[in-house]
Amino acid sequence: MIKAEVTVCGTISRIAAVRNGKEGRQFVSFGIQTVVKAKSGINKTIDISVAKDYVEGEDTGVIRQGTRIEVKGTLTFRKKGEALYLNMEASDISLENVSGEDSIVGNLHFLGKASKNVEVKTTKKGDSFIVFSGFSTSKEDENFEYIWVRFVQFETERPEWLADKTPIDVKGALELSVYNDKLEIGCRVNELKPWEKEQQQ
Repeated sequence: MIKAEVTVCGTISRIAAVRNGKEGRQFVSFGIQTVVKAKSGINKTIDISVAKDYVEGEDTGVIRQGTRIEVKGTLTFRKKGEALYLNMEASDISLENVSGEDSIVGNLHFLGKASKNVEVKTTKKGDSFIVFSGFSTSKEDENFEYIWVRFVQFETERPEWLADKTPIDVKGALELSVYNDKLEIGCRVNELKPWEKEQQQ
């Protein structure tokens, strides 16, 4: 499981439509685009599919293509083949005084497994920090898909329990970037602990 509580600034790319969900729940569906900066080379425009609970009488006509928008809510990631899809459950939207710069800012919560390559590094001040990767697994049709996240945790030493395929529970600041035209998910770790799988996600 990978999800993030975020604020997204971008541009509406698909106008709003009211749809019927499970148990008769109505929701507003629309799309936004936002630019993620590349580590080097060309920045990447990514699409986010947004859903928000519909309030009776709500004027969805204000959600017009090309309009700047700020959306707050829960962002989730889904992979199918080489494609990575971003979906957002919105709690609040704003069409006024939106920042001129595209951005995705927020905090990530990751439940998955660590990879075997845990690097211990040292800052110029002599403080140690660790860099490692982890993956979350989901099933799409008959295939298993793996979404990788790159983690960095400062002012810490490698925990003895952190090893290859160890289940981990990680929280921290979400950091998205682009490398070779692919979206990469990163996290500046605030909290790292073993994942007790019986705990509720």
